[in-house]
Amino acid sequence: MVDDILFDFLHMESVDLLAKNSDNDSNELCVSRLEHIGYNTGYRFIERLTKELQRFKDELDVMKFVCKEFWSTIFKKQIDNLRTNHMGTYVLLDNRFRFITHMSNSKQYVDQMPKYLAFTCGLIRGALSNLGINSIVTAEIVMPPSCRFQIQIQRSQ
Repeated sequence: MVDDILFDFLHMESVDLLAKNSDNDSNELCVSRLEHIGYNTGYRFIERLTKELQRFKDELDVMKFVCKEFWSTIFKKQIDNLRTNHMGTYVLLDNRFRFITHMSNSKQYVDQMPKYLAFTCGLIRGALSNLGINSIVTAEIVMPPSCRFQIQIQRSQ
């Protein structure tokens, strides 16, 4: 319980600090920095989480692992829904996304939500990268606190 509170607090303070330091910079730069921190964290974290496991059979197995084990370890719950078009696009739905559950639906906070999603997009992208999958990860708020993460796999030509 205390670990959860500390993790949430650390995330909130990181977003706040980068937002304040980026006042002169664009909002996109702040989001980019948060995504980069998330990428590095996810890359390193998945390595520790999978070090005792056998290699995954395929891309879908990797995505299932991310939705169950990876997500549960970080957010203490599994992804609520995983969908795919079987052509390299995956959609992960979290109906109570931890980093925005305590935020209001007012316009003031809705405008700030991309900053709170960037770290997690980076976490996912970094984890997938370490497992050999290059991707683009985007997120959108469905209706707070519900959040949808879209993963587009980048296939080598």
